[in-house]
Amino acid sequence: MTSATPQPAFVLVRPQMGENIGGAARAMLNFGLDKMRIVDPRDGWPNERAVAMASGAGRVLDGALLTETTEQALEDCHYVFATTARARGLTKPVVTPETAMKQAAEMIARGEKVAVLFGPERAGLENEDIARANAIINVPVNPEYASLNLAQCVLLTAYEWRRASAEIVHERVDMAKTDWASNADIDALGRHYEERLEEANFFFPTEKAENMKVNLRNMWSRMRLTRADVQMLHGVMRQMVRWKEKD
Repeated sequence: MTSATPQPAFVLVRPQMGENIGGAARAMLNFGLDKMRIVDPRDGWPNERAVAMASGAGRVLDGALLTETTEQALEDCHYVFATTARARGLTKPVVTPETAMKQAAEMIARGEKVAVLFGPERAGLENEDIARANAIINVPVNPEYASLNLAQCVLLTAYEWRRASAEIVHERVDMAKTDWASNADIDALGRHYEERLEEANFFFPTEKAENMKVNLRNMWSRMRLTRADVQMLHGVMRQMVRWKEKD
């Protein structure tokens, strides 16, 4: 069972080796974290090698949430960081692990849910995953040897969380009769616009359609939208469609 301590969720996206999942669990518990989510692990789940490598941090694995997709793993989250060495053409704020975890601690103190994405060992996160994030965590490593394995990256981020959360004074922020939109809210908004724009033949030419959709979703994730904002944007699109149908 995971603890009730407010903390970010660490999301391992398509991890390839059980040993690295176990090492990540161990690194998390070292710094008081136990909310792990695992997306489509290559070698299946549960994994005996992960348990062996966890070495006393088995409760992190026992309480891990297993999902088939990144979208499912982020449904309840309000803000998402993605760990990656490069933005791959997507415009995002880029921060160090220290800055990211300070920001995470401030958001969590206000009652928001934060997640950190970690990619598979061989190639890292794909653009489709990064597009769902609000910001990128970039570790300032030696540029001549920038390779970090999964457990190392988790440990660095967890260490910065420990430093930040010990210093944060929790405070209350009253929203104007609303709260921050969740990832599920943003996904629903993105689907609504994609469907209507598809009907309007906006995604043209065909060979560029998928990239245009990724860029559109990336735009939504860069914006700090409240649920009221999302409802208004849904209404804008519905009204535009109604207005066009009157012609």
